[in-house]
Amino acid sequence: MSLAETYSPEVVPEQRVAPKGQPFHLQPLKALRALGRLLKDKEDTAQVFEIMRALSGRSVPNGYARLISTPAGGSIAFRHQELATILSDHAFLSRLPEDSVGRAYLHFTTSENISAEGLIAESRKGIDDGIDSAHPFAWYGRRLRDVHDLWHVLSGYGRDGLGEACLVAFSYSQTKSLGFGLIGIAGALKLRREMPDVPAVRAVFEGFRNGRKAAWLPGEDYVRLLSEPLNAARARLNIARPAIYEGVPPALRNGRLGVQAAG
Repeated sequence: MSLAETYSPEVVPEQRVAPKGQPFHLQPLKALRALGRLLKDKEDTAQVFEIMRALSGRSVPNGYARLISTPAGGSIAFRHQELATILSDHAFLSRLPEDSVGRAYLHFTTSENISAEGLIAESRKGIDDGIDSAHPFAWYGRRLRDVHDLWHVLSGYGRDGLGEACLVAFSYSQTKSLGFGLIGIAGALKLRREMPDVPAVRAVFEGFRNGRKAAWLPGEDYVRLLSEPLNAARARLNIARPAIYEGVPPALRNGRLGVQAAG
């Protein structure tokens, strides 16, 4: 038996040609056009990912560099597990303790009728940005995409319009991706215009503050985190209670914001 028959090539054949375009190049006009389409049609959730692609800049390579700068993060990157696979394993999640992060995530996704697979499907609409490629940056990008609904659970924000705007502000603090910032600001201003009595801007800014004060979530060991009691995890990660958001009656949190379905 030859070496070629024993070992796989180090470069995956279909990935020999890099994705077209400039993946770290900011495209603000493209993002603004996508934002306009999103605000006109809240069901057009592909525009959320279009905005994220246009404004991610160097947030992904910078985040990956931060991840591998620590021994724990380096181990996570070396193993490069796909979080979508773990978060889609309902049998695994259902065996976790009742008060765990994983069980809270399972309840959240089940009650909201959403899934990790659904989020992936939304992200694949539009252009091929190489998110599924065999590259460390692509893996890290998938990691950030796949934890979105888990961050809903950890942060305490719901999938209503205000909750999504708050979570993307929280996510901006964590990732420094300008797409999150743009969607958060646009969402807050739209809600304030539609419902002037709701403290939307203050709630979104609170989300930004909470994300900035919290531990760096992209570097977490999510398999261990899923088994941890939710309240203990929030305390360990220094994730503050979203007091302003919680103070808004649920019936007033939605408005006509166009970012909800992306979560």
